[in-house]
Amino acid sequence: MTLGNTALAGPLRAALLAADFTYEGTADLLGTRAHDALARNETTPGLRRTAGGGPLATLVRLFLLQTTVSVADAEAALPGLVDRLSVAGLLEQSVSEVRARLDCRPYGTDDDTPLWVVSDLTPGLDGGPQRVVADHVLGISPASTSLAQLTLREPVGSALDLGTGCGVQALHLAQHAQRVVATDVNARALAVARFNAALNDVDDVVEVRDGSFFEPVREERFDLIATNPPFVISPATGERLVYRDSGLPGDRVVEDIVRAAPAHLAPGGWCQVLANWVIAADRPWDERLSEWIAADHDALVVQREVLDPSAYVELWLKDAGQHGAPDYLQRYDTWLSWFDEQGIEAIGFGWINLRAPGGSAPGATGRARTELLQWPYDVEQPIAPAIGEWGRADPTAVRLDSRPVAREDVVQETVGAVGAEDPSTIVLRQQRGLRRARQADTVVAALVGACDGELSVGQILDALAQLLGHDAEEAERARTTYLPVVAELVAEGFLTA
Repeated sequence: MTLGNTALAGPLRAALLAADFTYEGTADLLGTRAHDALARNETTPGLRRTAGGGPLATLVRLFLLQTTVSVADAEAALPGLVDRLSVAGLLEQSVSEVRARLDCRPYGTDDDTPLWVVSDLTPGLDGGPQRVVADHVLGISPASTSLAQLTLREPVGSALDLGTGCGVQALHLAQHAQRVVATDVNARALAVARFNAALNDVDDVVEVRDGSFFEPVREERFDLIATNPPFVISPATGERLVYRDSGLPGDRVVEDIVRAAPAHLAPGGWCQVLANWVIAADRPWDERLSEWIAADHDALVVQREVLDPSAYVELWLKDAGQHGAPDYLQRYDTWLSWFDEQGIEAIGFGWINLRAPGGSAPGATGRARTELLQWPYDVEQPIAPAIGEWGRADPTAVRLDSRPVAREDVVQETVGAVGAEDPSTIVLRQQRGLRRARQADTVVAALVGACDGELSVGQILDALAQLLGHDAEEAERARTTYLPVVAELVAEGFLTA
């Protein structure tokens, strides 16, 4: 692969656009059934949909369905480029046919900016061999999509894509950062990331550097760091797949990144990590992770999923194409034995969001705020706006004279026996963002309902005390009891203040 020749990127981009080889264009051509089948690694419906020919159908068959096309069709779809792309390693041609050696995939964004991502071919199509080489360059994956949805999108001066792989996060960051640095240790990934930056015309914004984690940016600080590190938790023995295996045992790579990130954040800067972590048999997960976080940094850690060790090992052995291999059972047993030796009860998956003190970010008070939340429930995607709202919330500023406002998406649910005068349970539930829910008593429910920005917290509590027939002592007790609850409601996003 010689994709270091980025001079081909511009002509290739022009050909892809001319053929309408965009996310919308390919989705329309394939239709729902074939598109969904391709997501399951099945190509037959797509081959049927693209049998009619034309430049777009040729590119879909060539890159997405990984089948051969005629030289004539390839030349029509990529005029003047087939020979040059073959020399560069993107294509392979015989006397009569052309085959893709790398994937070139249209990528959709929220603002409909057409992007393309080159990577290694998707393994395992139609049940074929799924073995991948050690320096495999992974393309668009559920993990990369999750990180893209997590990453804040406010304009920033500088951003770091740590462990860039094919460079998809750098492409996102280049849309709202003045300068992006992308690092990796995989030489093939670095070449692909550089080519992708040029292919999407952001190579003047994205600088790709060779080196492990923060080594290439030792003295630099960034407004935003986004990383999907090689977080697979394993004994760090045997063959290493660079895109997923760090070479460090357990969740050490994630811990090292979280501990080192503060030294590379500008005032008010964010570091956002998509990761796995160990859940030890003898210790709560949140207690363990809280030790990684710098005391003066805000942190929102959300555990989205918990996996049983057996299911985890099966997942990653299959990902490496080891399922059914002669040594599959031995690998499986060795991995599980290591989990037992380390006292690993389960594996957590989720998000770690850190924010440095200082800066001009709204709500930045210089007082560290930490929340470690177990939330496996459905959330709104992209989730980044909700992370930003969490960062802007300042529960420490809530006073009796504060005038909070209930978020418009918060609804009240009540549960009780049919015909009962009062509900047995009241739940406040968000319809957007994290979609949190919390149980409330009648006072809290009434208080939230009255928060329209006109009345202060003290005025609302006094009015409720009068309605409930409280004397002066009970009214004062209600102020003491419910003011911290209002701060919690602000922290959790039910109220804005």
